[in-house]
Parts: sequence; C-alpha cells; structure tokens
Amino acid sequence: MRFVRFGDRGVERPGCIDSDGRIRDLSHHLTSFEGSSLDPEQLAVLARLDPSALPLVAENVRLCMPVRRIGKIVGIGPNYNDSAELAGFKINPEPTLFLKAATAASGPNDPIEIPRMANRVDWGVELAVVIGRVAKYVRVEEALRHVAGFTLANDLTERSFQLQRGGQWTKGKSHDTFAPLGPWLVPPSAINHDDIELWLDVNGERQQTGHTRQMIFKVPYLISYISRFMRLEPGDVIMTGTPGGVGLSYDPPRFLRPGDRVTLGGTGLGTQDYVCTTL
Repeated sequence: MRFVRFGDRGVERPGCIDSDGRIRDLSHHLTSFEGSSLDPEQLAVLARLDPSALPLVAENVRLCMPVRRIGKIVGIGPNYNDSAELAGFKINPEPTLFLKAATAASGPNDPIEIPRMANRVDWGVELAVVIGRVAKYVRVEEALRHVAGFTLANDLTERSFQLQRGGQWTKGKSHDTFAPLGPWLVPPSAINHDDIELWLDVNGERQQTGHTRQMIFKVPYLISYISRFMRLEPGDVIMTGTPGGVGLSYDPPRFLRPGDRVTLGGTGLGTQDYVCTTL
C-alpha cells in the first residue's frame, strides 16, 4: 500500500492509493502520519485494510509531504561516484553527514522558492528514508526494521550559500521548500530500495539519471551509521544522496531560475512537478 497526505495547508488528511491510482481517505483510522503511527507494525495494520471500502477523495486534490511532523532531515554527501567526480567533491571513507532544517520540507507539487540574494540554486533527485521507530546504535542487519517507508526527495541547494559563504553546508540546504518530499510513503515490504531508477528534468530536458544500486553507502549501513552519532526518531528523514547531473557539474554550471519547471521521479515512488518562484 502507498500512503499519502492530501488537502489544503493546515487541514491535510491521511490517505492511501488504491489499485486504480485514486486517493482513499484514512482519517477514520488515524489522525495523521506522525509519531507512533509511523511504526512499521502500525502501518502494516493499515496495509491490511481494503482500500475500496474507504471513502474516495475528489480528484485533483493537493498532495502534501507524506509525513506531518519531521524532527530532522539528515543529508548524505557524495554517495554516487559519478556525482562526486562531476561536481568535484571528494568521497570520504565514511559518509559525509549534514542537516537540512525541518522547515525546508514541502509537498511534491508545491512551488520552489528561490531565496533572496540567490543565483546558484541546484537540484538533486534522491531516495529518502522515513524513520518509523527510534534507532540508536542500530546494527546494519536490523536497520530496516526501523523504517516506516521510502519516498522521493529533491535535495535543493543554493551553492553559493553552501560553498562560498563559510561554515557548514546547512545554510545552503535549508531554505523553505528546499526539501520536497513525496508524493507517496512506500513501506519497505512494497519496494526494493536497491532497485530504483531515479531521474530529474528541468524544463523538459533530462539532467539526471541514476540507480540506487550505484549508491556507495547502502541504506541499511546509512541508518546504522547515523544512529551512532544521533538518535533517529519517528518522522526523521534521511536523504541518501544524488546521482550525477546536478547543475554544479556542468561547464558552465546550470542553475534554477524563476519560472523553471522541475520534474523528477523514481521507480515505485511516483513523481514531483513544480515551478520555481521568487519571494
């Protein structure tokens, strides 16, 4: 079963996608996808419901990020060889970690804001992991037991804020709308996280194509590794790195401008589609 959140801002409701691709309302069974409701056992109970018996949601409703309350977003630095080589980043023996502000999260079709004083906003399609139960010093072999599901993400970055303004990467990663998530939350039992093709287009032109089997640090290892340094809690999100083709890697570099349309997708994860705007 694929889980979603839908509705206008402030009145979002939980739902699921039926076999015909229509949204069904789950609000009679839970308030929202957050906290203990993200526990894999709780989601397994929901997955046994018959979607056809749930209320049908009107078409063209707004889809939201699939998790209501995010505690933290943990990003992974270079995790694909081609991406690191093209963008000039060094691959370290251990994963590079950074944080994106939780307020950067947005829905899969919400407009992307270009920050003030920004001229180097870059893209990065990624597989994201949503944590479903507390993980602290987790063994690799047990890591997936702590996963609520997987979703599609775009790790947007203002490169001059990240690289030329001093300090850590967080300031270039955390503007509002710089972490679009969704449209779906897909439980681990319903998807093979090692067999997902990722792609991203800007104005209809393909910029990125990659596959999660090419990841240097795999999902179970990343969960285990991160849990050695910080406690992971339900609703936390791990962005697992982006394949080659980010704007920084081109000669000359390519960056997003107001009016640009960004479309991205992943096998079994659905698609995102939005336009860049200014404040």
